[in-house]
Amino acid sequence: MKRVSLTCIALIVLSCVGFSQFKLEIEIIDIKNNNGKIMLQVFDELENILIQEMDIIKNRKCSFSIKSLKKGKYAIRYYHDENLNGLMDTNLLEKPTEGYGFSNNVTGKFGPPPFEKWLFEIKKDSKLRLIPTY
Repeated sequence: MKRVSLTCIALIVLSCVGFSQFKLEIEIIDIKNNNGKIMLQVFDELENILIQEMDIIKNRKCSFSIKSLKKGKYAIRYYHDENLNGLMDTNLLEKPTEGYGFSNNVTGKFGPPPFEKWLFEIKKDSKLRLIPTY
């Protein structure tokens, strides 16, 4: 009987850990101005978009709270939609004219950095602080 009780307790604990969900707080700072909004996308490790949100900028900062993430690898990309046209504007050479960024604050040389460099791991409630490139 004692062995059955211990086995049941162990299974309950393991199931709680396996289905744990975590919160991710994202703060984007040093935004050029308070115009427009920030468009944010959260990806799983297979490059599937899980979440897409847009929020206002206040005091040159924007914050997002993502709830219910399971343990695993994720990636983020975002841009500052200053003119609210729903696009990341570029110049004639296709260089972005609005701020943008990726998780881990990685940057690319000629285009976005490789997706693998955006990846970060969630094991507990976490906070990220990101700074856009202009």
